[in-house]
Amino acid sequence: MDQKHKKLNELSATAICGNDISSSVLYVSALAIAFAGQYAWITLLMVSFILLLYRKIYGEVVGALPLNGGAYNALLNTTSKATASFAATLTILSYMATAVISGNEAIHYIHHVIPAIPIIISTIILLGIFAFLVIIGISESAKVAIGIFIFHLGSLVILSGFIIYYLFHSGIGTLMENWRFPIHGDGSITNAIFFGFAASMLGVSGFESSANFVEEQQKGVFPKTLRNMWIIVSIINPLMAIFALALFTIPILQSEPYQNTLLIEMGQKVGGEWIARLIALDAFLVLSGAVLTSFVGVSGLLERMTLDRIMPPFFLKKNKRGSSQRIILMFFLLSVSVLLITRGNVSLLAGVYTISFLSVMALFAIGNILLKIRRNQLPRPEKATWFAVLIAIIAASFALIGNVIMPPKEGLPSNIMVFLYYFIPAMLFIIIMLNRTMLLKVLLKIIDAIFDPIRRLVIRLDRNILHTIDKINAQEFVFFTKGDNIATLNKVLLYISQNEHTKKLKIVIAFKKPEDIPAKLDEEIEFLDREYPEIDVELVKVPGTFCPELIEELSEKWKIPINFMFMGSPSDKFSYRIEEFGGVRLII
Repeated sequence: MDQKHKKLNELSATAICGNDISSSVLYVSALAIAFAGQYAWITLLMVSFILLLYRKIYGEVVGALPLNGGAYNALLNTTSKATASFAATLTILSYMATAVISGNEAIHYIHHVIPAIPIIISTIILLGIFAFLVIIGISESAKVAIGIFIFHLGSLVILSGFIIYYLFHSGIGTLMENWRFPIHGDGSITNAIFFGFAASMLGVSGFESSANFVEEQQKGVFPKTLRNMWIIVSIINPLMAIFALALFTIPILQSEPYQNTLLIEMGQKVGGEWIARLIALDAFLVLSGAVLTSFVGVSGLLERMTLDRIMPPFFLKKNKRGSSQRIILMFFLLSVSVLLITRGNVSLLAGVYTISFLSVMALFAIGNILLKIRRNQLPRPEKATWFAVLIAIIAASFALIGNVIMPPKEGLPSNIMVFLYYFIPAMLFIIIMLNRTMLLKVLLKIIDAIFDPIRRLVIRLDRNILHTIDKINAQEFVFFTKGDNIATLNKVLLYISQNEHTKKLKIVIAFKKPEDIPAKLDEEIEFLDREYPEIDVELVKVPGTFCPELIEELSEKWKIPINFMFMGSPSDKFSYRIEEFGGVRLII
């Protein structure tokens, strides 16, 4: 945790998350045309507008709480661990699906150039390569991401140049013909735009990734990554939809081959085989970059969850380069197992990917609302308006509903059913981790009842389990007070008793002069200690000024990690920013 490593600049951070979001151009235009036909470019522009709102939403939340974890971090500091863990589970599932789908699709694209490549084995090797890159260090993996990102943008510029040249000579008759084409399905423009918008929202997957590794970025870089990703999506996706409608008729665009490899078909038509091969290579690289984004994002998220004792502490061990290799290896093995279970039919993961991603977007906007209500005094560099946040939630909800009710491909289960197959086991694991002391106590009762005749065995098991429970509850926690009244301190005790496993709480007040300490504070602490017999409440008076140095000093002195220390929300007049305190949590 104490190891320092080089932080990411604007280009590096943008490349890591930009590869994920910009890779959407390979499938989202075709997907939007499949549902919205000639109105696909309109639905993609609608998505661009929603993403503009989310720029402010993410900027406000992460600006106020610049810690890894994305939606998990936002909800952890405004609600309870259980709610935050729900968002984290969705995020992890989204990353898992992204890694498997992107890796498998990348191999399919390179298979277009080299047919002899085995799909499943090559996908596993690709996942392993990017797991290794993240293990050796995020700075080193960022260099690979930058190369992929620049090559991808360059390939799209070349493709666009050839398309414009082709249309200059051939005209836009096909585009005009498509505009008069009857709406697919029931002929309703409203339904076409609704389902087209729901499908088009997948074009912003990856936008949430930057928030999950914000601590790895240099100061001021995060909002720039949001701006850069918005510009890329706003230009590339609608433009490619218009180009596709200008080159091919809608029935052709809605056929199976064009849905899978639209950009390759566009390159083949306007530039021949070498452009098609260039796009195939570009697709392989940028989808591989999306795999890298998944590993980087999930590493930051799971590390934060482990620090908060939701995941087992086993995953906290870091290597010399500051990477949590156990988290990365676990995620790699999980991704490989999912690939083998689905036998490479990644369409089965579409429901997991779609519903997880859109749910995380909606939850992040909800986290923004909670931040406004419960942490209003917390300083932040920018604010999203209530109108913008509500519109963003409504838009994400519509997209989520559209994908839930969207008819599945023939022979495949519905999106919501596939999602539940993966979500329920993952959520059960998190619930077990959150309630592990209670479950251990239940287990203890069962063992006592069943094995009472075998006394020696029961006694041995009793000792081991009680030791485990005591070890969990032995962790001390600290709350820094400014001299809060008894009602506020009572809220602190309620939060600790409901969300943390501990029997010891130090309430610390820093003072310059003895008269600065409220006269009734000792009496109030004694009262709270009696009211909460399960928690030993101790008042500690520390001469000095409340500052990051004091927190670090007390952490070393008492051997209490900083992420087990709490404080109330500071006002905008506070001398320090929340990130300077090294992970102190806000609970009031």
